[in-house]
Amino acid sequence: MSLPPLPAPATSSRRRLLLGTALLAACLVFGWLAYRVALTIFLDGERQNAARRLEFYALSLEATLARYEALPGLLALEHKLHELLAQPAGSAQAKAANAYLKTAQSGAEISAAYLIDRRGHTLAASNWDKAGSFVGHNYAFRPYFREAIKGSLGRFYGVGATTGEPGYFLAAPVRDGSHGPIEGVVTIKVNLAPFESALARSGDTVLLADDEGVIFLAPKAEWRYRTLAPLSPLARERLAASRKYGDSPLEPLISDRALEDGSVRLAVTDRRPRDLLMESQAVGHQGWRVVLLTDPAEARRSALGAGFTAAFALAFVLALAAHQNLRRKRRAELHQAHAALEAAIAERTADLTRKVEALKQAEAILHQTRDTAVQAGKLAVLGQMSAGMSHELNQPLAALQTFSDNAVALMDLGRLEEVRENLAMIRQLTARLGRIVTQLKSFSRKGPAEKSPVPVARAVDNALLILEPRRRELQAAIQVDPIAPELAVLADTTRLEQVLVNLLRNGLDAMQERPAPRLHLQAERRDSQVRIAIRDEGPGLPPEVLAHLFEPFYTTKPVGEGLGLGLAISLAIVEGFGGRLEGSNRPEGGAEFAIILEAASGTQSKPTPA
Repeated sequence: MSLPPLPAPATSSRRRLLLGTALLAACLVFGWLAYRVALTIFLDGERQNAARRLEFYALSLEATLARYEALPGLLALEHKLHELLAQPAGSAQAKAANAYLKTAQSGAEISAAYLIDRRGHTLAASNWDKAGSFVGHNYAFRPYFREAIKGSLGRFYGVGATTGEPGYFLAAPVRDGSHGPIEGVVTIKVNLAPFESALARSGDTVLLADDEGVIFLAPKAEWRYRTLAPLSPLARERLAASRKYGDSPLEPLISDRALEDGSVRLAVTDRRPRDLLMESQAVGHQGWRVVLLTDPAEARRSALGAGFTAAFALAFVLALAAHQNLRRKRRAELHQAHAALEAAIAERTADLTRKVEALKQAEAILHQTRDTAVQAGKLAVLGQMSAGMSHELNQPLAALQTFSDNAVALMDLGRLEEVRENLAMIRQLTARLGRIVTQLKSFSRKGPAEKSPVPVARAVDNALLILEPRRRELQAAIQVDPIAPELAVLADTTRLEQVLVNLLRNGLDAMQERPAPRLHLQAERRDSQVRIAIRDEGPGLPPEVLAHLFEPFYTTKPVGEGLGLGLAISLAIVEGFGGRLEGSNRPEGGAEFAIILEAASGTQSKPTPA
């Protein structure tokens, strides 16, 4: 029986391609919409946070300015100033007024205080005795003078016309009596640099702009005396007439084109353009504004993440819906073809049986191949461990041979007491060989080392004892700096001695071509750690060796003299203690290996069993 005809492959493929394209476009559009919504939410949050911080900065500035509001009026009550205004040519009156203003300037911690007559001429000043004194200058063009001479408190921020230094000017009228005519103006100059420094230390990018939009306080010097927007010709004329900012070009800091998300772009040309959010708040009595610039990058990243999440979520939902729809279609197709398949099953049973048998044979081959691969992996591990055991056992075996030869020679000489000592050492080394084998088996299982307090001096002595034959063979000197008896580390005694033997042996081997080889060992405590450094006077480590220093089977020794496992095993042992093993070249020559382990302060180590 024949099966129902399938749809044309080309038509089905085109339909799937069009459907997939439409779904992808829908996911992208949904993700973009989610990004825009999330960006709006995150930017609104940034602006709310900026508004709260701006409120704090505005209150701080108003409190700073309010400290000096009453000072000019108090100075205007001083009779010495009235006497000078009454007799402008009197030297005694000028001297008294200068002294008073200087005392007031020092006591109030302001930049300057000075007295101006009705025509704008300065009669006395706190800086009368310094270069750049205000005395003799006319400040009738300054807005603060014009406001004070009319009877109001004059307020003004600008660059000093005489000193060229910026400051905040406050001016009050000097009256003849409480309601008499105005005789002159008392002005103080306040340096806002401390407030500007405090803004810079806050971590926020805070600007202070005047009523014309000119920035006069900023965390960066190159931003000062720039504008928040291009100035009109009339505004430039007003600023030029008052000489408020001297000859500053007053170029815009902010581009006049707002970006799509409401942020602005800095118009600084000497660096990469930056897009920032700008929030401002009015402060003070002169139309000043505190401006806070914040970086919207984090909000954009968060919104982008939300957009991607939304797009993937929609893709998942659509894929799930498509899968369910496909399942329903497949069920209908299967139900329709069920009757035809029942007849076809009988015809194909024999063929399926042969295929099942072929699959069983393939599965058996697969199992056999897998078992062979597992066995090969085991043999590779056993080969690596046997090579490591031979490397670690050769050194104690050499010491055993030395002690046994010594025992025979001493026995021939009848020195039985020394023979007994040699046999005791042989017994200790035999026990040590057993411990090394046990430790290597533990290392092969990747199990944690059992740590206990180990005296560093004793571990060094044991390692030097094993290496004594090699040292005599090379006629080398091993210089050990004095080690405090109480200096101990958290480690395993035998494993620590293994590492010391490996490093000392490598140091001796590196100097075997030297006429008078010398090895240095130093142990010292550094805070909660102990550093054991072994330094040789050899040629040092070549750069290509440093790159593979702790790799297994990498060695520069001739064939038969090393398997390249010593440093790899030493590294694993030290890291098992929670420490570090470092290797480097010394500037004065030679290589240095350092073992850094946790110190065992205030504890005593148990003696190593014989």
